[in-house]
Amino acid sequence: SRPEATVLHEDLVPPEILLAMNLEPWMPELLGIVLPLVDPPFMEPYIDLAEESGFPPDLCSLPKATSGLLLSGQMPPAVALVTSNMPCDGGMAQYALFEQALRIPTFRLDVPHNFYDDPAVAYFAAQLKELILWLEERTPGRMDWDRLREVCAERNRAVEHELELWDLLRARPAPLAAEAVYLTHLMFGIGRPGTPRGTEIFRRMAELAAANLREGKGALEDERFRAALWNPPTLIFSDLFAWAEPRWGVALLMDMLTYHRHPFVDLRSPDTMLRDLARILMQGPMARHTRGPAANFFGDLFHFTEELSLDMIWMAGHIGCKNTQALLGMFRELCRKRKLPLLIIDYDLSDTRIVTPAGIREQVDRFMETVMRAERLDRGDQGAEPHG
Repeated sequence: SRPEATVLHEDLVPPEILLAMNLEPWMPELLGIVLPLVDPPFMEPYIDLAEESGFPPDLCSLPKATSGLLLSGQMPPAVALVTSNMPCDGGMAQYALFEQALRIPTFRLDVPHNFYDDPAVAYFAAQLKELILWLEERTPGRMDWDRLREVCAERNRAVEHELELWDLLRARPAPLAAEAVYLTHLMFGIGRPGTPRGTEIFRRMAELAAANLREGKGALEDERFRAALWNPPTLIFSDLFAWAEPRWGVALLMDMLTYHRHPFVDLRSPDTMLRDLARILMQGPMARHTRGPAANFFGDLFHFTEELSLDMIWMAGHIGCKNTQALLGMFRELCRKRKLPLLIIDYDLSDTRIVTPAGIREQVDRFMETVMRAERLDRGDQGAEPHG
């Protein structure tokens, strides 16, 4: 609605600063993420267009889908573009095409390899200051520090409800699971964090979980297994757990995009706000786990596996994700040492032609009928048997 104030921002660059500058954020990856959830094959023509234009076939299908949208003229007019070196080479490289095709000023944020230490935080906070000055020179936006404080305070309120929800998920049976957890966080991430709507989503989820717990109700009528989904959710089969819940009694309690370590933002000064926003941005979902040392990939996962008393891990083995494909051998070995059942689902994030939803269901059935059946028999249970 305001092209002169619209700024395209990569999916791992949160919009808080843009909102505080009275600019209109637009995430190029938005449609590539949301549309396959609604219609699984929807992005395939855009993937083909990107490949016909020179993108490698083995590149992640999300940047290919996003670039296909750009090449077909589906991006809104904008005054500037803000991107970063996250989450992977493919996601980063697509923005060279954006800059060339749109011919708009582009700012690239540089996240250090080891992004947890204090020098990295200071370095990146300085980059955010540069970004603000850069935007003020090239857009009608002007930083309103009071407005940024309001946005960050709203984000803090959302995080309070989020932590409450995570605490409630420890109960068995879990009072909330699957889509209510991961779609809530997914929509928060790709929507507008730091807005009342985002806070309201988390508040309502926490209230629903608390009400279910008080009434002794679980999210599943028959919770037999508790699982985590590592890597992004299966966009081409968003009904994976809606199907697995009644069939196998599997409750999905946590996933890679949902679980993060975002700090509360210190609201005392512009410097403290930028420092904590720097931490939040550098520790973005998925990118925090797939960049830097391999320990980043495993640490959070094994932590909440114990915290939530999970029975198994499902790994959404998106074939276009080079970062995570390279870790699968190590992943198997670490799970074997922990005697933790691991299912690696072969599929593609946005392309049903690689593996269909039926193919995903077949992989799950084989795993549950063999590995988890043996697991339960070892415990003296009846084993994993499907319902229907």
